[in-house]
Amino acid sequence: MSLSLYDVSVPVFVRSLGNLAAILEKSRAFADAQGIGHAELLDARLFDDMAPLTAQIQRASDTARFTAARVGQVEMAPIADDEASFDDLQARIAATIAALKAVPATCMDGREDAEVILKTPKQDVSFTGKTYVLNFAVPNFFFHVTTAYDILRYRGVPVGKLDFLGGI
Repeated sequence: MSLSLYDVSVPVFVRSLGNLAAILEKSRAFADAQGIGHAELLDARLFDDMAPLTAQIQRASDTARFTAARVGQVEMAPIADDEASFDDLQARIAATIAALKAVPATCMDGREDAEVILKTPKQDVSFTGKTYVLNFAVPNFFFHVTTAYDILRYRGVPVGKLDFLGGI
């Protein structure tokens, strides 16, 4: 049995988003126990020119959903980038996971060589389905999940590698 584009993306996104949701819950509990305002964590950045925690989670969500839409040609309802609380972020993650769980495992079959166009403000970038998933979507998703984890860890939230990996 060979691995499909679906196998290396959608289930991986679902698992990691679940782990991210658990990390956010630990972050909320940490903030409450330490008397830290939630906004202090939600607006935190690793560096001034980087996006805050909320945007990191939005981009991870978008990347996961857009992969199913672009490669699997599955309709995905838009999600506004207006999260301002831990509850809002948890709702976004839950909606993303639910949407991904509804994606048919066969939707990406035969789409390895299909053209996928990523439209950016500066240019359109062309990929094959395979290069989009392996060279852009999965690395981009983990960039944002890792950055969210790093922001929280840097701010003192007691999370570690097994939180990121979701246990083994």
